[in-house]
Amino acid sequence: MLKFFSEETSFKQPHPIKTSKWIKTISKSEGYEIGSLNYIFCSDDYLLEINKQYLNHDYYTDIITFDNSEEEGKLEGDIYVSIDRVKENSENLSVDFETELRRVLIHGLLHLIGFEDTDENLKSAMRSKEDECLLQF
Repeated sequence: MLKFFSEETSFKQPHPIKTSKWIKTISKSEGYEIGSLNYIFCSDDYLLEINKQYLNHDYYTDIITFDNSEEEGKLEGDIYVSIDRVKENSENLSVDFETELRRVLIHGLLHLIGFEDTDENLKSAMRSKEDECLLQF
């Protein structure tokens, strides 16, 4: 089950059915099924509080992924997405908002699958995989 929610923002996923199918297709192509996956769209301040409370980080970020998976091959988690950050990133990178949003959504999924971005080599591999996934939308 894949769901989209909003907290402290009026944002709604513009293409929920198409986006859900895309995320499920990517997951399946990587050898995983989706158990319970929640995308929570929120404000910068909302995500900053989560970042402080759970990760002891005092800075804005576009996404935080919590892995709740308990069963091998089944993805479960909560992925928080700051709509404010996505908007700003899309402007700074000169890409349209929906493309940047899809990149962030798939970034969270890739974290659940096992991709990391803790150093430059891993970031590069993650970016390449994001690009590959974006082509499938």
